[in-house]
Amino acid sequence: MPTIYYIRHGETQWNADGRLQGVQDVPLNDLGRKQAAHAGRVLADLFAEHGHDRRELPFVSSPLGRARTTMELVRGVLKLPVQDYVIDVRLREIGYGTWEGSTLAEMQAADPALFARRQAEKWTVAPPGGESYVAVQQRVADWYSGLTADTVTVAHGGTARALMVGLGFETPQSAADLTIEQGAVYVFSEDGLNKYS
Repeated sequence: MPTIYYIRHGETQWNADGRLQGVQDVPLNDLGRKQAAHAGRVLADLFAEHGHDRRELPFVSSPLGRARTTMELVRGVLKLPVQDYVIDVRLREIGYGTWEGSTLAEMQAADPALFARRQAEKWTVAPPGGESYVAVQQRVADWYSGLTADTVTVAHGGTARALMVGLGFETPQSAADLTIEQGAVYVFSEDGLNKYS
């Protein structure tokens, strides 16, 4: 199985405010830029430890701006051409539909019954106009099935959870509320799933 060096994008103001971003293009804040650079330094140490030549690995990003900026900051730390990476739309964040831009409290107030149902069945229940985690898992699995080499990926918390479930490291129940740290590198490999921060 190819090893994936997976980085969640750095923090945005909506992250700090507790607002769901989904497919909205919210830029990194100052902390997010620092987290991205830190992830680049962690990745450099992992490459040295694992004997990887950073110039030979493919780098793939979600199309959303917060992921692309994170990728470019990571590549800058690695002293690689910042624009030299691939974008894959299958790595975009889970779509939250009409809930995008809302806090949990605002979503609950707008539709208490649907909010409660989704909290209980987060993997299978989609927000209004949005996606279920099942759908995200399918598109991330489609992306993963095409990998032929160890790969550096920058994407999102939702796609990380979907990949964890798809590769058997978590269950839908355990992954649904799992915090995916910003500024860390998650390594998916035959040896398991490990986080480095």
